[in-house]
Amino acid sequence: MSIWVNEQVDPSGLMYACIACCDETQAQECHQSFEENLTDKQKAEGWIARMRLVTSWDEVPVNSLKLD
Repeated sequence: MSIWVNEQVDPSGLMYACIACCDETQAQECHQSFEENLTDKQKAEGWIARMRLVTSWDEVPVNSLKLD
């Protein structure tokens, strides 16, 4: 099983938003949205949007929105 996890992380490393799903296209669209929603100021401060692939729902942060 492949699960894509999209995260927006603040400069201190705290997760601000997280969405996980099994559909790669949906995950790519979510990642693009997360990237576009970061302002230039946030990016300069160190905010990041990242997407990672995991193989189990156990590896998905508890506070994420899970779509399948």
